[in-house]
Formats: sequence, C-alpha cells, structure tokens
Amino acid sequence: MAFFRRIQKKVNNLWYPQSVTWGKAVTTREVADELSVISTVTRGDTYAVMENLGRVLSNFMGQGRTVKIDGVGTFYYTATSTKRGVLTAAEVSASLINGVRVRFLPEVERNSGRQVTTRSMVNTKIVWEEWGKTSTSTGGNTGGDDSGNPGGSDGDQGENPLG
Repeated sequence: MAFFRRIQKKVNNLWYPQSVTWGKAVTTREVADELSVISTVTRGDTYAVMENLGRVLSNFMGQGRTVKIDGVGTFYYTATSTKRGVLTAAEVSASLINGVRVRFLPEVERNSGRQVTTRSMVNTKIVWEEWGKTSTSTGGNTGGDDSGNPGGSDGDQGENPLG
C-alpha cells in the first residue's frame, strides 16, 4: 500500500496529492535477503554484488557512458553549471561545471504504437491510501515513522509517472 497526503501549491493555490514515504529506508541487507529468497543466490553473494554496484556504475558513468540494467532502468550523469552563462560558444569550458547529478530513467515497455505500457519500477497494482487515515485493510492507523513525520515527495506534480 502506498500513501499520499493533500498539499496546496503556493504558485497556483490548487490542491494536489503528494506521495508520502514512511519509516526507515529499506537497507541493502533487506534487499539482498529478498533477492536471495527469489533466486538461487545466497544472501551473502547478493549483498556483496549490491555493495559494489555503486562503484561499478560510477566507473562506467565517469567514462561518459550510460548504464542500462535490464528490468531496472538507465543511469547517467548530468552536469550542472554556474548560474551565469557565457556570451559565446568559445567561452564554454569544463571550468563552468560546478556539479554532477546522477539521473535515472526506469525501464519502459512500449506497444506497437510506441506508447508506454509499463515501467519496471512502477507497480501497476498500487493501492493508494490517504496518510493518517484509518486503514480499511488492516484496521489500524497508518501512522508514521518513529518520529511521526511523513517524508518523501513525488517530485514534479505535472509529470505523469506512467508515461
């Protein structure tokens, strides 16, 4: 079950649903445990591979390449530059770059009309429930993490996560 809360945007005074995450982040060990249950690989082997995944992705992306992992998606770097641009193309240089970000695009499947049919990281059977409302499926309150504070955001409200 996924949670949302109601938020009002200051720019247009309109209300939107915003996704909410709760509790502590799932750890690498928990993911490794789950992967080992559904595969023939031990938890220790799975954990060792996952622990080194970031380093491997960084090495490839540092070479200027994108990394596409089947069933997951594509990772790549984007550069951020100073707020001030320059007047001519000749003035553009690497010294204007002041940061780097990792971008991620979930893997998508398209039909013959090139329309997105599924995204690997988006469960098509999500059940949304409003944060803080009494759950009808469990009979309990959805609550929050140990501090009682919900977190998370779905990012750009105007973007459709399903395509």
